[in-house]
Amino acid sequence: MRTIWIIINLIVWTIILGGGGAILSLFSRHSTRIMHQVSVTWSKLILWSGNIRYSVSGLEHISQNQSYFFSGNHSSGFDIPLAYATIPNKMVSIAKIELKKIPIFSQALSAGGHIFVDRSRRDKAIESLQKAILSLQKDPRSILLFPEGTRSLDGNIKPFKRGGIVMAIQMGIPIVPVAFCGTYQLLTKGSWAIKNIPIETVLGTPISTKNLDLKDRRKIAEQIRKEVIQLKQTWDQKHL
Repeated sequence: MRTIWIIINLIVWTIILGGGGAILSLFSRHSTRIMHQVSVTWSKLILWSGNIRYSVSGLEHISQNQSYFFSGNHSSGFDIPLAYATIPNKMVSIAKIELKKIPIFSQALSAGGHIFVDRSRRDKAIESLQKAILSLQKDPRSILLFPEGTRSLDGNIKPFKRGGIVMAIQMGIPIVPVAFCGTYQLLTKGSWAIKNIPIETVLGTPISTKNLDLKDRRKIAEQIRKEVIQLKQTWDQKHL
């Protein structure tokens, strides 16, 4: 019943906030700012509708006026609302091109400046990333990145892909390791049962990408993954 109630809220608030925000954005030069606030409100409403307790730690590591690549693990559908409900920076995500086919949702993502990547072919993926770099240079904002590429089925953190890290290196934007904790236990993939446990965003220390070049991308990807694993393990030991 709890899950059904969350799904109902998800649909209703996506239509109301996403559609309304997209319309407002047509008449404003600050569309990304408007849609970021929509994303924050949407996320908090989804978590509130499920009576899910959430928190954040490590905010002292970041500045709200700085752009970052927030790079974290992905093991639950609640990772995204948790990120937007707890990270204060104006932030967009890297989305699959297939999401452009979903009415209202795709318009809301486009209005918010979210980045669509076509992964069907390597040349299209590279072209998408180059367009994303130009967009970020024109309108600076932070990126929410899930380098595993897809959700983990068992909660273990898989190897990190390097596409988003290449963007961060090319632009000289710091990368913040992020552990989304408790979300796998809250709702595992394929399950409808939401458990009564708290979830938390844990932010690590930003990793500078200045003075790096593309040959460093594998090393940085491995470093970020190790730090995310460490943040998550530390949290698990205290709370589970």
